[in-house]
Amino acid sequence: MPHITDVNERSVDVPEGTSILTASLQHGIPHTRVCGGAARCSTCRVAVLTGLAHCSPRNEKEQAMATLRNFSPVVRLACQTTVSGDVTVRRLVLDEEDVALVRDEVAEPSEHNDVGQESNLAILFCDIRNFTSFSERQFPYDVIHLLNRYFARIYKDVARHGGVIDNFMGDGIMALFGVPTIDPAPEPSLRAVRAGLDMLRSVAAMADYFQDNFGWNLRIGVGIHRGPVIVGKVGAGIRRRTTVIGDAVNFASRIESANKDAGTEILLSEAAYQEVQDQVSAGKTYELAVKGKTGTHRLYEVLGMRPASPEGP
Repeated sequence: MPHITDVNERSVDVPEGTSILTASLQHGIPHTRVCGGAARCSTCRVAVLTGLAHCSPRNEKEQAMATLRNFSPVVRLACQTTVSGDVTVRRLVLDEEDVALVRDEVAEPSEHNDVGQESNLAILFCDIRNFTSFSERQFPYDVIHLLNRYFARIYKDVARHGGVIDNFMGDGIMALFGVPTIDPAPEPSLRAVRAGLDMLRSVAAMADYFQDNFGWNLRIGVGIHRGPVIVGKVGAGIRRRTTVIGDAVNFASRIESANKDAGTEILLSEAAYQEVQDQVSAGKTYELAVKGKTGTHRLYEVLGMRPASPEGP
């Protein structure tokens, strides 16, 4: 007899072919089901922690909801999922506040309706060097105008290579390449590198403007890393948006900052460099020590793209 363990409550034994929702209701386990168990909402959803192979395949109703909501394989509708062996689950909607959040998610456009999934992305951080001290000497209007002039060019560089700017942070940006629901194109690390090199060219094109009008040498640093993140909608109300979180994001930010000490303009992590090494011209390497982690991480300077190999006869 299959054994279902609800980590929020307890374990129960059920006949083979019983749905997870039915098991909860038969044993007095509170299990949210706004639509009554008809697969017309996702409030009964659970994360299958162990025993996914003992769960029935998604039927047509569940697959439609999973596609709409971008569910990962381990997120299942309890009302539609039957078991043939031992499983361990965790309910994801536990109270009325959770129900309200789910209703907000369902009301959003389906193409960006992401409730949280793991993905491996290329993450690019870019920051203007010494902008804080420069801005303190300028009129507020000029600061905003110059930033918008700069961001307008940088935005085009990112978009040209299929990326999306996730966040503007003062004079810095975080751009993502390879977000499944937004940017499914291949080679995210290579496209991030190309965007970074275009940013340097954009900055060079603006150099005279900044020097002639403000006596300032505009310079930027770019850091790129490829790594696992969690992609999902975060925020509340009109400020709710798709973003990413995870250690890879923090590491990409550290890589960008390392340009200051390394005396470089673009640095790549080992993971990103391995994917593009045959297509870029590399400069020096730099060993980065990260607070809270042992050892150092090797970073690679990128000087440009290698010339395309001439085609044979």
